[in-house]
Amino acid sequence: MDGSANGFHATNGHANGAGQSPIKPRLFCMEKPPSLEDFTRLTTESVPVHYPLAASIQSNVPTYDLPDFHATTAEQREALQDEWYHILLSGPGVFVTKGLYKDKPLLEKVNQVYAQIIENEKKLAGKRGDHFAGSGANDRIWNSFSKHCLQDPESFLAYYSNPWLPIISSAWLGPHHRLTAQVNIVKPGAKAQISHRDYHIGFQDNASCTKFPKALQVASQFLTLQGAVAHSDMPLESGPTRLLPFSQMFEEGYMAYRIPEFQNYFLEKYVAVPLSQGDGLFFNPALFHAAGQNDSSSIMRSANLLQISSAFGKPMEMIDTYPLIERTWDGLVERYRKEGLSDEVRAFVGNVAEGYPFPTNLDRRVPQTAGMAPESEQDLLIRGLEKGWTKEEVLVEIRKMRSDSRA
Repeated sequence: MDGSANGFHATNGHANGAGQSPIKPRLFCMEKPPSLEDFTRLTTESVPVHYPLAASIQSNVPTYDLPDFHATTAEQREALQDEWYHILLSGPGVFVTKGLYKDKPLLEKVNQVYAQIIENEKKLAGKRGDHFAGSGANDRIWNSFSKHCLQDPESFLAYYSNPWLPIISSAWLGPHHRLTAQVNIVKPGAKAQISHRDYHIGFQDNASCTKFPKALQVASQFLTLQGAVAHSDMPLESGPTRLLPFSQMFEEGYMAYRIPEFQNYFLEKYVAVPLSQGDGLFFNPALFHAAGQNDSSSIMRSANLLQISSAFGKPMEMIDTYPLIERTWDGLVERYRKEGLSDEVRAFVGNVAEGYPFPTNLDRRVPQTAGMAPESEQDLLIRGLEKGWTKEEVLVEIRKMRSDSRA
């Protein structure tokens, strides 16, 4: 086939003989680096709109005092979600939730569980990696979600039954999101992380990043919500997360954060807000951020980092839900007997089980009549609670679902 058979001409390489194609490149070009001037203008001239439900705005970061969940109405929670969505999309990109966890004895119990996991893992041979920091600089628990459950299912059940978690997550991600978690304990004297953006594209190397089209560079931020629960007090001297408000709106940001000039600008302009034990911090994964340097003499800055993924994306870690359901089913049934299908029970089911039933085998798992989706793990657990299934009965159904879902 010659160059003109499909409308292309070998003489100039453009369609229909046009001297210059009207189609713009789909990829960002590193030969023409992102504009630091545009980035500076965006991050210095943007100001938050008025968020009526925020208790305060400190360093452009809105802070919300969370009341007891059951003291709020569905309409009030919806109004909060509207504000949080605006903040993440076109506002500062980050907000604080004071009192996300009010049960301090629970947090201390969970801290003990984390300490035991860390101690056990230190006995294992092999190099331990970290995230945008040197190996071994901090104490890190990968997949703290599963490890917490297997170590202490009772405190796991209590911790992940927090009904605020799905409200915050669904404000950005909608339903059926998936939660993973990683613990980070930053020791006194530990250096700051390199400023970065997060999963998905933020975890690609430079060469891979350049291959993702512009639309995916922007879309990546809509697949994840980043969060952190403070498991210790975090005064400024302990180095709470460094943040650059409004930076999530810079379309070339996944390319830009890797450039030294942008990293230096971050170091000049970042802000940080102190947190108390039990507070939450949530931000758009495209926000330029970094864990701060711990300049304290004695504070072990501890956070459970929550990474919540859209049903339409892939989480960073594999979660085997079967052993988690096995370990917590009796406790969940007991809670259901006392509370019914409470917000706390729904929150736990939403965190521990898959809500999105694809991919699957639709020959064996016929879609429900109301739509194209078959039953999910979450649907199955709710059905099991309502029908009074034993642990073995629910596990049989989970095994059958997994078997039927295979190709």
